[in-house]
Parts: sequence; C-alpha cells; structure tokens
Amino acid sequence: MLPVILLTISNIFMTFAWYGHLRHRNSQLWVVILASWGIAFFEYCFQVPANRIGYATFTAAQLKVIQEAITLVVFSFFSILYLKEPMHWRYVGAFVLIVAAVALVFKK
Repeated sequence: MLPVILLTISNIFMTFAWYGHLRHRNSQLWVVILASWGIAFFEYCFQVPANRIGYATFTAAQLKVIQEAITLVVFSFFSILYLKEPMHWRYVGAFVLIVAAVALVFKK
C-alpha cells in the first residue's frame, strides 16, 4: 500500500510539473521550465522510493502499470478542477481500457 500512496503523491507533483503551466500561458518559457524542474524534483523524491519499496512486492511491469493508472486518475481530477476542462465519454472509455490493462498485468 505504501508504494501506491507514494506513487499518488509523486503523480500529483508530476502533473503540476508537466501541465500546471498551461494556466499561465503568458509566463516566459524559461521560467516555466525552471519551475517545472523544481516541482519535478519533489516528484522524484516520492517516485524513486515508491519503486524501490514496491519492487519488493511487484514486478517492474506491475509498478509501471500501477503508476499509469494512478496518473490517469490524478490527471482526470487535475484537468477538471485545475484546468477546468470537461470530461468526455471518450476519455472515460480510454481510462477503462487502461484499468483493464492493470487487471491484465496482475492476472496469474
């Protein structure tokens, strides 16, 4: 459970590092890049331990698929709440397929 929590925190930082600047389109690109790098540092502070701890229980492929599923959940909330973008049925369908991938990677 700890790796999932750490991956979730990591993904929150990652999402802001990668997409948070989209609300600040007037900022200079070099400022946005430096700010994103600063935020990404904290992403790595959670991502690396999550993978190290998680690798004791999960395979690398399982960790990656878990991370992608978490990314979609975090990004969904981020795009709706922060970027004020609507959720389309196509996105939901695509997310369901990713969740199916998670189920598949854990199938014995």
